[in-house]
Amino acid sequence: MSEQETEVADEWAAALEEQSDAEKDPWAAALEEQSNTESTQVQADPAPITRLDDDSTPKFDVNLDMVLDIPVTISMEIGRTKINIRNLLQLSQGSVVELDRLAGEPMDVLVNDTLIAHGEVVVVNDKFGIRLTDVISADERIKNLR
Repeated sequence: MSEQETEVADEWAAALEEQSDAEKDPWAAALEEQSNTESTQVQADPAPITRLDDDSTPKFDVNLDMVLDIPVTISMEIGRTKINIRNLLQLSQGSVVELDRLAGEPMDVLVNDTLIAHGEVVVVNDKFGIRLTDVISADERIKNLR
């Protein structure tokens, strides 16, 4: 974990501790539980991945240590819509653009434009975050990469 990620994690942990028990915020409790779980997990050396062809014969081995420090872009998508250029040019301050999602529907969490999870927005100390509610299985993510 980089120094910046550690600082952000510490800020979130500190923000969660500041919240009083009187609020009984379920999001804060879930985030605190997650941070406690992450801090107690033991990191093991990743096992090599063996890729199998359709005939189940090993093709090559990959050591994950080589890719763990590669930066990726993570984004959260509330929704999408398609409009024509005429309507796009008519947008101004205060305009409302209708999206393809319903209010309260989970957001998509994308890594390098690949769906990896769904989540819900949380706010802690005036900062937005996302609580993952459903993570796409590793097998499904690997299938989507091909």
